[in-house]
Amino acid sequence: MELRHLRYFIAVAESLHFGRAAQALGISQPPLSQQIQALEQELGARLFDRTNRRVMLSEAGRLFLDEARQVLAQVDKAADVARRAQLGELGELKVGFTSSAPFNSSISTAIHAFRRAFPAVHLHLREMSSQEVADALVDKRLDVGLMRPLPLAETLHPVELFKEPLVAVINASHPLATAPGEGLPMAALAQEPFVFFPRSYGSGLYAQLLGLAREAGFSPHFAQEATETMTIIGLVSAGLGVSVLPASFRAIRIGGVVYRPLLDAAAQSAVWLVRRKEPGSAMAEAFTQLLLGHR
Repeated sequence: MELRHLRYFIAVAESLHFGRAAQALGISQPPLSQQIQALEQELGARLFDRTNRRVMLSEAGRLFLDEARQVLAQVDKAADVARRAQLGELGELKVGFTSSAPFNSSISTAIHAFRRAFPAVHLHLREMSSQEVADALVDKRLDVGLMRPLPLAETLHPVELFKEPLVAVINASHPLATAPGEGLPMAALAQEPFVFFPRSYGSGLYAQLLGLAREAGFSPHFAQEATETMTIIGLVSAGLGVSVLPASFRAIRIGGVVYRPLLDAAAQSAVWLVRRKEPGSAMAEAFTQLLLGHR
């Protein structure tokens, strides 16, 4: 049994006239009659009661008509799903991002625009370290990544979305919190204990902090480690040390913490949009273009 047999049958069943059904189908009447007879033989059931004056559905034909319509409707639905998925209008898009990404207006605006443009696409967002983002892209567990700079596998392609300044995170009672001037040089933190991500966490900021400290002539002492940015800021509020974070984290308001801009020229952190070099889905391409358009 082929789908065309069902379409032929439905056309005759709805018109109850072989001539009119053949005309609607764009075929001649004899082949249509032959196909209906072949269908009846395959089913082992008479679908129509025929006389010289009229054609009527048999009881078997009446019941078969409902099922045939459902089959063709499901086939049409499946074809539509495939077409929409190819166009990027259906499916799931998996995006990994570092913790500061949602605080940047260009990224949040692009995500909102994507949700409005593709409401049937499930946007699966996962907060991860930069290293976890890179690894998941290589393993094809993510479609798009938003991360801080790290060495990348050859199969990945980064595009810089933006740079943002780095700020010193200081307890409000610390003398550096009220030091004169618009900001602080990195060297001012040389004698301070640091609260920061552990090296093993895979944050793209870790190597940058070490580089800034080295340029300022010191090696930072890490007194406390935490994998969550909120925890780092909270520990600074508790007086356990200072930290250095992207300026977007100033949106997190925790009592007892002051954010001071770092004056060093290199005190900036980039955010990369990273994808695999191989062609991706239409959904990933649409999301990428929205991000690039809002940077």
